[in-house]
Amino acid sequence: MTVGKMDPVEVFSAGEKGRGLRATKDISTGEVVFSEASFAAVVFDSLSMQVCHACFRRQLNPHRCAQCQFAHYCDRTCQRAAWDEHKQECSAIRKMGKKPNENVRLAARIMWRMQKDTGVISDNQLTTLDLLEDHLSDMSPEDLKELKVDVQSFLHYWPKKSKPVGEDYVAHIFGVIKCNGFTLNDQRGLQAVGVGLFPNLCLVNHNCWPNCTVVLNHGNQTALDTAFHSDRRIELRALGNISTGEELTVSYVDFLNVSKDRQRLLKQQYYFDCSCDHCAHGDKDDLMTAVKEKVSSDAVKQVTDFSIQTLKKIEEAQTEGNFREVVKLCHECLEKQDPVFEDTNLHVLRILSKVSEVLSFLQQFQEASGYALRMVKGYGKLYHPNNAQLGIAIMRSGVTHWRAGLIEVGHELICRAFGILIITHGPHHPITQDLETMRVQTEMELRLFKQNEEVYHNMREAVLSQ
Repeated sequence: MTVGKMDPVEVFSAGEKGRGLRATKDISTGEVVFSEASFAAVVFDSLSMQVCHACFRRQLNPHRCAQCQFAHYCDRTCQRAAWDEHKQECSAIRKMGKKPNENVRLAARIMWRMQKDTGVISDNQLTTLDLLEDHLSDMSPEDLKELKVDVQSFLHYWPKKSKPVGEDYVAHIFGVIKCNGFTLNDQRGLQAVGVGLFPNLCLVNHNCWPNCTVVLNHGNQTALDTAFHSDRRIELRALGNISTGEELTVSYVDFLNVSKDRQRLLKQQYYFDCSCDHCAHGDKDDLMTAVKEKVSSDAVKQVTDFSIQTLKKIEEAQTEGNFREVVKLCHECLEKQDPVFEDTNLHVLRILSKVSEVLSFLQQFQEASGYALRMVKGYGKLYHPNNAQLGIAIMRSGVTHWRAGLIEVGHELICRAFGILIITHGPHHPITQDLETMRVQTEMELRLFKQNEEVYHNMREAVLSQ
């Protein structure tokens, strides 16, 4: 049986949005509103051999399940911790002779969990999966066709010894996954590695300028005794002060799209029309499309088309590993863009992101740092001041400046990033702990730099030459 309230949130009727969650007390910036273990979760197909299927940490040489030859783990400790969740999956994969796709695997894990725990896994669970929206009636013919293929794959995969399930209910579960699946990141929070379902999180509605963010806490699987392990859990964290009675919201899509594009993405993926203040008033759209004064509309169109085509070429070259070509294309594109677009224009920011990333990969940190700084200045005018993606971009820019020997700017950026990510990720997340280590190190180097620049640069060159 579910409850409608748990400290400090409660379920309420949010009008056209259906149900939502609101605060039952004042919540401070950076505070964990609630945490929730996954109902079920799986690693993406493409990363199944690189990510632990228990804690979702990336591993260079993971330990493979000897029975199904599919699941991979950090070590036997993680494997033992995951066995209760994996054992039925392991048997099903062996009998099928191959692994199904990630959606089918997630649906099966959900169904096994529901049959074991009758759909409720915690006294604080605010809803059941039966009550979650599946939006089957809103789906396009193409989406429904894909869903039906997954349903048939599921029925082929589902073991005969397991309790039978109806085709309609399986379709409902796939609809819930499509609309409510939450992407899980690796231990550094930098790459999406899987997808999971968190019932309480499903009740948190969207806003393009939200008051909360979600981060994955991977738990602790280091103890040899699995009784001392902690589960992977999402944490809903406050981006600012939240008043009693205020609705809790997160953003389902990246804010760095103009309002009409965000609305289109939300309609395609989540089947609702966003009417938040930022979409209703087109807030920040002018900055995202900003052009310089006295530039003709023909010039804007020409450079816009050129930017779109060049970005496609950049993506292709990057996929092929042709990084020199990526840099060349970025230079050409920026040369066209600079006389026409402002640095907050999305076309410019996308190129700046690519060129700074690839130049850093090529260890050309001096040049990369200039582009990275332009990028984060543009981001700073667009993103919520406590947006996690802004914090990560500033962190990367700080590291790039540090590696380029620009210690003053590097330290300042790392401190700024730490100020954001301590709110979005908390003090115990690996990315925040890494940042704290970098902050202390760059502060020491900055003191040395201010005492004697020549000595600092000589020491730095000596370290780099080793």
